[in-house]
Amino acid sequence: MMLVLANVRERWTSFLAAFVAVLVGVALITTTLIIYDSARPGVRPRLSAASAIVLPDRAADQDGTPADRVPWSRDEARPLTDALGAVPGVASVVVDRSFYAQAFLGSRPVEDEGALVAGHGWSSTRLAPYRLVTGRTPAADDEVVVDRALGVAAGGNLTVNITTGRAGFRVVGTVDGPGFYFTDDFAARRQPGVGAIALLAREGAAAGDIAARARSVVGDRGTVVRGDGRSVLQPEYVEHKRFLGTQLIGAMAALALFTTAFVVASMLVLATGLRRREIGLLRTIGASTRQVRRMILGEAGLTGLLGSLAGCLAGIGAAPLLRDILRGLDVMPPEFTLRVAALPPLTAAAIGVGVSVLGAWSAGRRAARVAPIEALLDSAADRPTMGRARWTGGLSVLGLGVVLVIATATADAGTRVNAAILATMVLVVAAALLAPVFVGPVGRALTWPFKRRGPAAPLLVRAELRADPGRAASLAAPVIAAVGFAVLLSGMVETMRVAYPAGDALKLAGQVIVTPDGTPGNTDEVVGANPVGRAALPTRAFVRDKDGTLTVIDALGSRDARWNRPGQAVLGERTAGLLGLRAGDRYAVRFADGATAKLRIAQVLPDDPARGDFVLPRRLVRAHDPAALTDDIFVPKASKSASAVPGTAVHDAVRFALDDYAIDSKLTDSLATMLIVIAVGYSGIAVANSMAMTAHGRRRDFAVMRSAGGTVRQLLLFSVAETSLVVAVGAALGVLVPLGPLAAMASGLSRATSTDVGPHLDLSTIAAVALGSLVLAIASTVTVTWRTLRSKAAQDGGEPRARS
Repeated sequence: MMLVLANVRERWTSFLAAFVAVLVGVALITTTLIIYDSARPGVRPRLSAASAIVLPDRAADQDGTPADRVPWSRDEARPLTDALGAVPGVASVVVDRSFYAQAFLGSRPVEDEGALVAGHGWSSTRLAPYRLVTGRTPAADDEVVVDRALGVAAGGNLTVNITTGRAGFRVVGTVDGPGFYFTDDFAARRQPGVGAIALLAREGAAAGDIAARARSVVGDRGTVVRGDGRSVLQPEYVEHKRFLGTQLIGAMAALALFTTAFVVASMLVLATGLRRREIGLLRTIGASTRQVRRMILGEAGLTGLLGSLAGCLAGIGAAPLLRDILRGLDVMPPEFTLRVAALPPLTAAAIGVGVSVLGAWSAGRRAARVAPIEALLDSAADRPTMGRARWTGGLSVLGLGVVLVIATATADAGTRVNAAILATMVLVVAAALLAPVFVGPVGRALTWPFKRRGPAAPLLVRAELRADPGRAASLAAPVIAAVGFAVLLSGMVETMRVAYPAGDALKLAGQVIVTPDGTPGNTDEVVGANPVGRAALPTRAFVRDKDGTLTVIDALGSRDARWNRPGQAVLGERTAGLLGLRAGDRYAVRFADGATAKLRIAQVLPDDPARGDFVLPRRLVRAHDPAALTDDIFVPKASKSASAVPGTAVHDAVRFALDDYAIDSKLTDSLATMLIVIAVGYSGIAVANSMAMTAHGRRRDFAVMRSAGGTVRQLLLFSVAETSLVVAVGAALGVLVPLGPLAAMASGLSRATSTDVGPHLDLSTIAAVALGSLVLAIASTVTVTWRTLRSKAAQDGGEPRARS
């Protein structure tokens, strides 16, 4: 340990590169983990006064994952609410309902991302609680109380869009909270099913006691939540934002972890290789292989610990910046609050130390095995370019990468991007391991014209690459990672930008589409104004699969004469197989209002996403789900009957496809940009550090070349030429590595969109990254080489002079 501390103290410049790499990596991981931890669901302010909430049981989706809760019908909920009202300590029981309501001012809807669940019964105000600021409570179906921030005073009139369409309401009061509050009877007609029963406590009653007594009343009919457990009630738009945000920061954390491990490992291998003479001396004076390994691991562990501590502090300081970026991208829940707990920094620090030790393990094993005399040799020309372990590891990782590329081509839309990134990560590692095989031949090929006659610098570069291609490969590794991820991420964006709109436009050719414009869906008013074309009304149906498990599935109400038949349903083959049904069977379906209806299975047809897997008569769906909004309406262009209602827009197929992808494109562009910045920025730091470390470690080589008559100018040109060649090789491998995953992704998109899609590259991004890596590498090399030569000249009693 004393030797480790002395080495780190005296040779701190040699460990600076690894320290900086760990610092940056741990800072990135710390920041993303803090944001992830802060993004956990919290109790909605609208429900903060409820001591406990009683919820129906969940039904599983078709993949077996718990999904929607099964609402109680009014008849089922009535005895339950009566029994809960009699629980000691309960002051009152409130059936909480949420449904679509959105204000219109003039002919435009008021922007409200929570409009789908903005409507409530007046009793729900007691759960916040919200205070009546002006006016009175609603007493009739055409009366409403609104948020005072809306700017409509009590006594005024307001147009509110609900599922039936725009309707006029008289504003009878205002409250100091968001939402639209109608009479409880009106709310019960808009959302007949009961999905949440809130319990308000008497003064002095403990929420825990109330919840425990409520559980004995509810039994197996539902669940009771209190405290932080109330956070399970999250609107869909909040969950969607949280999903997008966690996907983004998850990808950032994964890339940061991979880049940290990759860069730190390559730096430690390089640093250890530059210390062969020192390690050989230790072996000569009696140090065992175990002691050498322990020394290298100890140095890496100490460097990783110091870098991790500094990285944790930097990550905590950078968390507000990442929060603001994510808010700007609109992928954070509206109530998001940054909080710093102990676990994220501790986890990031443990990762930093672990990555450092693991990165040094391989380098330490190799360095400890060399014989003392071999380690003391001045020339590396006779050392093997590739050991057996490196060949085995490189080819094995390459094989795994090929398998992952094939898996990318067959992956579904939800996993295709992650599969491509994973395949690229594996292939980057393979390229780094096998790089010595390419560096030497490429270097010899490029310097061949100067072999017989020419300047000294190319010949020195040729000899250096031949003598130690492993060192050059370690220098190229960060460039491979930077260029590889830039090619992949920018290429994915460009490929998807072409594929998805083209596929959608092809499918929708010959149609015009009526889409919501500022609203979350189309109302019955819009459907009535567009009587021709497909107007699917989505709902959630609760059914029993063939094993008897209660399952929730997506159902569509259709007005197509082929499917819109009373008492009948049409199934796709996959859904029919799940439920164990055939044409002619009668089957019980439970709807969103808690009611059950028996339907006859009229047909079982091949799966068709445009038709739907469970198709019901539109009127039946509307009767059981008054809160449902209609999807986009697809009208045949020949009918010329598409009509725009306020809050809607009419597009042709191409315009619709482009607009529909615009939102996804914005998020995808932002994700790719952030990931490219992380990968390229971090790898750029690694490039600069690696080049600086190498130049610093070659002081003796420069001294020999100076004594042989080399000028400062010649030595600088030699360093620049070698650095440029190494960066060029790394950039070339970086371009080649992601082409397989990118082509596989394009193949999957071609199959998914039924269009001919090839991989598209963003050449400007690739050129910028490659050029940036080259500039950083040359700047680092020149700076450190110049300082090294100046230091040597000062020791010799003079300043370096550039002789020609």
